[in-house]
Amino acid sequence: MSESYKIVYEGGIGEIEEKKSRFTAYVCPVESEEEASAFIEKIKKMNWNATHNCSAAVIGINNEFSRCNDDGEPGGTAGKPMLEVLIGEQVHNVAVVVTRYFGGTLLGTGGLVKAYQRAVKEGLAKSKIAEKREGARITVNTDYNGIGKLKYISDSMDIFIINTEYSDLVTMEVMAPKEAVKAFVDKVTEATAGKAVIHIGETEIYGIVNGRLI
Repeated sequence: MSESYKIVYEGGIGEIEEKKSRFTAYVCPVESEEEASAFIEKIKKMNWNATHNCSAAVIGINNEFSRCNDDGEPGGTAGKPMLEVLIGEQVHNVAVVVTRYFGGTLLGTGGLVKAYQRAVKEGLAKSKIAEKREGARITVNTDYNGIGKLKYISDSMDIFIINTEYSDLVTMEVMAPKEAVKAFVDKVTEATAGKAVIHIGETEIYGIVNGRLI
């Protein structure tokens, strides 16, 4: 697994207009081919009177599954360009349908490609994208003199503080990216003169959306 990758945390809807044709992109997080197919069919039924309902999907950290469909547009002008945007943006586990209502003016093959790609980018912009990382929960027990140092180290290393409990000692739980675990432990040990008791949990996957831990 790569150290980090992006997924759609919450789908969105983006819309553009090109020469009076309306292109609406519906974006949805999916975990399987079946989920992708169900979402695509749902949007097609919802927009049954649209001129076209073109689609693309990528699933898996290494894009193990991908599909696209032009839905009647000239071959290679819709589904494939849409798929290229998803792959280019390095977003995984996502399906997107772009619904087109024809505005009366032909766009040509180049115009169609650009319009469908713009629509997908707008849909992604209206969605919430999560960055998934490998990391570990680290629990640190220290005296009250060490709490300020712990917070400073966590902030300076972009390590998320999950919880802090105060009793005779201070117990702080943080989530650290896999590649930063050793450096964090070393800095905490040095800052507390070895007095901190540190426990490193098992490796797990966590997500970040808009700078917030999920």
